[in-house]
Amino acid sequence: MQILSARHVKTEESLRLGVVSGWYSTKVSGTFVTGPHTTQEDCLSKIAELNPAPAKKKFRG
Repeated sequence: MQILSARHVKTEESLRLGVVSGWYSTKVSGTFVTGPHTTQEDCLSKIAELNPAPAKKKFRG
């Protein structure tokens, strides 16, 4: 499982990077994984889709 975070790229930075401004999910290294998304919520939703919360294991004793 990779750790992804939401990152907003503003217009000035987007011009420098050659991407559209918006929200992107990024790896720890800074590599863009998905995007651009119009809102932070959309981006976080995509991150949750790619990295679902681990299923809780039942303890058998």
